[in-house]
Amino acid sequence: MAKSPEEQAATMIANLKEKTGKSLDQWIAVARKSGESKHGGVVKHLKTTHGLTHGFANLVAHKFLKSDAGSADDADSLIDAQYAGAKADLRPIYDAVIKVVRSLGKDVEIAPKKTYVSLRRNKQFALIQPSTKTRVDLGINLGDAPAAGKLEKSGSFNAMVSHRVRLESDKDVDKEVKAWLKEAYAHA
Repeated sequence: MAKSPEEQAATMIANLKEKTGKSLDQWIAVARKSGESKHGGVVKHLKTTHGLTHGFANLVAHKFLKSDAGSADDADSLIDAQYAGAKADLRPIYDAVIKVVRSLGKDVEIAPKKTYVSLRRNKQFALIQPSTKTRVDLGINLGDAPAAGKLEKSGSFNAMVSHRVRLESDKDVDKEVKAWLKEAYAHA
């Protein structure tokens, strides 16, 4: 059985010193000294300056910034914060996607981060991110599927997914989106 994100993170933390020469606390100190305050900047610094793999750099960045569900006091508060203020009107889009995802199977894991929500089974198959005041980006792992219509290649959106769908209304969570999510779920 696949490990939960929390179990995976615990394993990575346990192996961090052996694999990288530093403990999590030592890497957090390195991240702090970098002067970076955004996730991408911390990851880039740790990878380019210190040679960490993406997985370890991502873990350290999340722990340093307290932006993963495991570091948050309340995972629901991460979601509430994503859809607060100018992005409050986007919450029905998130809710519509979650409704579809929950219908896919009981083994779906909804893992909130600071700026997006990861959707997992054995591995991540999609993510939901309120990217602008008017749009939620749904990232979906569909491998080499061709881009067509509103399904576009992920490009620079997010390296953790292969495709993106831009959602501006809960009505955009239509039959096509449901089919893509079902396909990604089936392969996760």
